[in-house]
Amino acid sequence: MTAVAQEVVSPPGLPRGRLRRFVGWLGRLLAAFIPVFLLASLFTFLLGTVSGRSPAVIQLGENATPEAVAAMNAEWGLDRPWIVQYFDWLGSVLTGDFGISWATNVPVGELLAGRAAISLSIAGVALLIGVLLGSLLGALAAQYHGSWFDRGVTVFTSVISVMPPFIVGIALIAIVAVRFEWLPAAGYIPFEQGFWPWLSHIILPAIALSLDTVADMARLLRAGLLNTSKENYVTGAVVRGLSPRRVFFVHTLRNGVGPAIAVLGLKFPNLLGGAVVTESIFQLAGYGLFSAQSAVKGDVPAVQAVLVVAVILVVVFNMAVNSVLAVLNPASKRGV
Repeated sequence: MTAVAQEVVSPPGLPRGRLRRFVGWLGRLLAAFIPVFLLASLFTFLLGTVSGRSPAVIQLGENATPEAVAAMNAEWGLDRPWIVQYFDWLGSVLTGDFGISWATNVPVGELLAGRAAISLSIAGVALLIGVLLGSLLGALAAQYHGSWFDRGVTVFTSVISVMPPFIVGIALIAIVAVRFEWLPAAGYIPFEQGFWPWLSHIILPAIALSLDTVADMARLLRAGLLNTSKENYVTGAVVRGLSPRRVFFVHTLRNGVGPAIAVLGLKFPNLLGGAVVTESIFQLAGYGLFSAQSAVKGDVPAVQAVLVVAVILVVVFNMAVNSVLAVLNPASKRGV
């Protein structure tokens, strides 16, 4: 019985000590991000409190009597202390309830669901383009360091890094959609209606958003690979006669990709934030456009939901980035 229990707890290939260290690192990672989420949620809630907006102003108009305003605020629970409102709101958010929209009296979660799918589709494809194209350019530039190709990549990444997404979006519409009619210029089709119809409507805004990620991934990966190739352990691997493929993938790439992956944690919030302008250009009723319209209307629950969902996405994405870094370079877990 003891042997069986020991086999279940510590299966072959997963030593108990390594499992314990991984669990401890994961616990420290969660402990670092939970306070970030709580502080961000408090700041998000206070933004709505200090805005001075209320459902009475939206639904009853500016000419509503003080009695009517007070009655509606009491109906929505806004007459309670702010700290009580905050914990009540936070408890609802943790269960997936983002409240009722002041402007439409519809659950905010229903309003966000479809729109979030649009923005996450664009941001996800933009991130994929940035990682794949940036990694390819960075790896080839490092491989052919000092060549015309390396200099060309440097010039290309310098140019695209300063091009605003809205200018790129307008240019793509004018050339790709209007001039050659290769892709639609606007609109969105859900993924359920087919992969290509879905992709064809989001590829242009995704390209417009991805250029900065492409540039940073290429530059950081190139620099990381060049610096790592000079390390003693890489030189030793070459001297020992290991194949160039093994030296690159096991020693150079695994240790040199860290800075390029780490920057993705900063790029994902930029992709979500840039969706506001991009969705306006491509006429997409997504997350960014919804947040801007809700802010103009003073729909506090909708704005709070948008912000807290963005915080959750950013925190989860950064945890994923840290996990990938820990797998590629276990020494990075010491910094958590």
